[in-house]
Amino acid sequence: MENTGLSRRRFLAKAAGSIASGGVVRHAAIAAEPPSWRLDYVLASALYGYAPLEQILPEVKKTGAKHIDIWPKVHGNQREQIEAMGHDHFAELLAIHGVKLGGIACYTLGPFGLRDEMHFARRIAGPGVVLVCGARGPKGLAGAELKQAVGAFAEAMKPHAAVAEETGCLIAVENHANSLIESPDSIRWFGEMARSDWLGVALAPHHLRQDAGLIAGIAADLGPKVKFFYAQQHGKGSTQKLPKEDELLQMPGRGPLDFGTILAALRRSDYRGLTEIFMHPVPRGIPILEPPAAVTAEINRARRYLNDIARLHTRTKT
Repeated sequence: MENTGLSRRRFLAKAAGSIASGGVVRHAAIAAEPPSWRLDYVLASALYGYAPLEQILPEVKKTGAKHIDIWPKVHGNQREQIEAMGHDHFAELLAIHGVKLGGIACYTLGPFGLRDEMHFARRIAGPGVVLVCGARGPKGLAGAELKQAVGAFAEAMKPHAAVAEETGCLIAVENHANSLIESPDSIRWFGEMARSDWLGVALAPHHLRQDAGLIAGIAADLGPKVKFFYAQQHGKGSTQKLPKEDELLQMPGRGPLDFGTILAALRRSDYRGLTEIFMHPVPRGIPILEPPAAVTAEINRARRYLNDIARLHTRTKT
């Protein structure tokens, strides 16, 4: 027999009626919100200069990251450290600190010299490691000549993309200054011509004109071909020694670049790759700040800035 209170069925019916009379707008707005989206961070070992891995690995989780990106000389020397300590010991250190190998900077090896490094990455971490490199090919081209050269490079990368598929690695070619893949056109053409799912672009705003709309447009055009994102801006440059406060303008939230517009484009493409907060010190190979705790604090300041923007564009239709 029903008691004097509302039955569950009557309660639900009453709740539905209240939504219809006044709550429908709010609930419709919630339903229209984009799904949750967040940045997946990787820590660049080079931000700590030539510090030992035993000192850097405990910092990874402190920066909100789960992965480390290993850099060789001259920016860091952690890749050389791994060879000195042995691959097994490196794997043990990763396990001790609960860190995964997420990336390897392979600019010295270049896009055609990655085979052994991909097999190394697979042995240490399994599938999913991103190998970031520059392009190879003629420089200073434009128009049809540039497009043809980009096509030739994409064709030459096919066997290397096949090894990436075999090992479960991703190859991300950075739009580096003074290289074949540098201009907005060349980046877009490479994205179109690099048809393998295991080959794409490491998008680096630092090397592009500091126009957030332009960079966001490139990110949107690339879509899933963005395999790695450098959260770095040009600031006042990174080739000449500057006062530290000017050098730090490369970091997100310090210089003038609007990362919000760029992240909105990445969010619309549902970018799920790694994001690396980064800058270049002068000279290369030194930490961006001293002591190591100051490096971690600066990364966290930039991360808070990026996370605030990411949350904004998760809550708001873009």
